[in-house]
Amino acid sequence: MGASKSDEFSVKDNKIAKYAKALSHPARVAILKLLIKKQACICGDIVDELPLSQSTVSQHLKELKEAGLIKGNIDGVKICYCIDEKEWTVAKQLLHEFFSSYHLISTNCC
Repeated sequence: MGASKSDEFSVKDNKIAKYAKALSHPARVAILKLLIKKQACICGDIVDELPLSQSTVSQHLKELKEAGLIKGNIDGVKICYCIDEKEWTVAKQLLHEFFSSYHLISTNCC
């Protein structure tokens, strides 16, 4: 979606869409699960755990970092990635509010 169109939606809706986009690929979900499990991870460890090339993992890490869900610290030639706790909390709250906003009234739909 172009920037001009996203400006027509609320900040909250844009954030929900940003998180949803970051979660929209199973490799990114797998990376997040791995980071949650290990609490910190070096990129090479991620490549060892997933059936993806280094360049593909790097691209997915970039997407997750741009969404704010992870952060990375440079340690010599390695970059150590982990969950960004602050942004993770915001994402968790917004997505919970979004999914909780639907209340089943009847089963007579479609």
